[in-house]
Amino acid sequence: MTQDDNSTGTAERRVDPKLLEILVCPLTKTSLAYDAERQELISRAAGLAFPIRDGIPIMLPDEARKLDES
Repeated sequence: MTQDDNSTGTAERRVDPKLLEILVCPLTKTSLAYDAERQELISRAAGLAFPIRDGIPIMLPDEARKLDES
């Protein structure tokens, strides 16, 4: 994870592309998509969004949000 300042002076977190290459869904073993706005890693195959807290992906199914939830 890296942290950069954007033009408004607030910090925006980004996931290192290399990290995305190696992280997979713990249930389906498929690739994940990064949602920068919500700070989540999305597993479309499992229908889950795994949160990123303090720059750390939380890859526990019990912590994931179902994609049909807001």
